[in-house]
Amino acid sequence: MRATKLTIAALAVVAGLSLTACQNEDVAAGPEPAASAPTANGDDTEQGRDQDEGQNQDQDQDQEGTDAGTGSDEDGKVADCRTDELEVTASDVTIEGDTVGTVAVEFANGGGRDCTLTGYAGVDLKTNAGPLSAERTGGEAPSVVLKDGKSVWFAVTYPVNDSGGSGVRVTGLVVTPPNETKSVTLDWPGGSSLPVTDGSGTPVKVGPIGSAGQGD
Repeated sequence: MRATKLTIAALAVVAGLSLTACQNEDVAAGPEPAASAPTANGDDTEQGRDQDEGQNQDQDQDQEGTDAGTGSDEDGKVADCRTDELEVTASDVTIEGDTVGTVAVEFANGGGRDCTLTGYAGVDLKTNAGPLSAERTGGEAPSVVLKDGKSVWFAVTYPVNDSGGSGVRVTGLVVTPPNETKSVTLDWPGGSSLPVTDGSGTPVKVGPIGSAGQGD
């Protein structure tokens, strides 16, 4: 009987120790820390920065497209026409019976942009006696904005050779657009020769841009 009581008492002690050990382990482990939530303000800031950069890129592209489309410089003015953008042709428009012949020179804009022609073109005749530079008529020389695909003309006048002599034979026409240094050489469409002068001045004159009419 005593042995049974001792056994029960020993079991009670062991059970109590086991329960205390489990409770101590639970207290030592403690609750698991909660995962930290992402900062909303940081994400919003990054998204805002990305949107601002995208808007700036779009604005830069729009600005580049505008400049390319108009052919304007930084001041908003239409840039000068370049020789390589112009198709240059010439035709004789002399009226029969006139003592002065007229050649109309055409500048056709094929450069893909609007451009400006101001003043006088340079004109030289190639002759068997050497080059002959045309003299400006002195007329008003306005600035002309030549739209892409459109044309403008100016006049070159020369004396008709009705002297009966061979005169000075013309072999070509050299045209330099205003504010340019590159020239275009064309066949001379006017009279085949000019009368010989006394050397007091050039017999050939050039009018300002637009002096021979302008196309629509």
